[in-house]
Amino acid sequence: MTDPRATALDFADVTVRRASTVILPGISFTVGRGEHWVMLGPNGAGKSTILSLAGGTAHPTSGTVDVLGHRLGRVELRALRERIGHVNPRHPLRSKLTTLDVVLTGLTGTVETMLRWTPTPEQQERAHHLLSIFGLADRVSATWPTLSQGERGRALLARALLTEPELLLLDEPATGLDVAAREQLLETLDVLPVTHPDLTTLLVTHHLEEIPSSVTHALLLRDGALLDHGPADRVLTTDNVTATFDHPIAVHREDGRWGARSDRRRSAPHPARLSPAGAGHA
Repeated sequence: MTDPRATALDFADVTVRRASTVILPGISFTVGRGEHWVMLGPNGAGKSTILSLAGGTAHPTSGTVDVLGHRLGRVELRALRERIGHVNPRHPLRSKLTTLDVVLTGLTGTVETMLRWTPTPEQQERAHHLLSIFGLADRVSATWPTLSQGERGRALLARALLTEPELLLLDEPATGLDVAAREQLLETLDVLPVTHPDLTTLLVTHHLEEIPSSVTHALLLRDGALLDHGPADRVLTTDNVTATFDHPIAVHREDGRWGARSDRRRSAPHPARLSPAGAGHA
């Protein structure tokens, strides 16, 4: 039996259906506390559905999902969500809040600043500290529309961490970033194991180049099926990634970072020909 004290996420035979469509066909995997996972797969593979389940914003049709030791359907979701941080680069802010104010909205879980709400001096100090860690100390008073996409990404990361979550979900955080901004974001993610050693992270991306070197585990999805999951060094192989995206892709790693390129010398193996480790827990 999985020890809930050592487990951040536990999916057991999880199926999700929408009308007559099967989104997830009974998948199982476990994420240990303090681990850093990346989830890869093409559009429509089921990544967003898994992220919704992990964030307590959706429920499985069958099977069980345990998040931070609590089973969905048996836990008060509002209290659970307070222990989960979420970074979404498509943050729907329309007003001219300052960077500091945007970070502070992480405490209220709102997009705009709540009326008649004032953060404590301690909360403001922590927001300043996070902005400093992420290289935004000189952008505290800048308004949201004036920030670059890279600065917004790091500000949203500080916002998600302000409540000191136990689980951090990152939904394609490098979306829209140029190369320099992407590298700055990845450098920021790479300091999390040092600054937040007990934090568990689950990052969703389409691109191996967007995987920080601090990632410890990987999960590969295709058509909702779990092709493989486990330690990143074992999972992120040329054969596995080729099967995941149904295209010949050569995977390489240098200085802790992954990369990929098209490999016309080989044909994509059919997913059924793989023997996925996803049949059990990693």
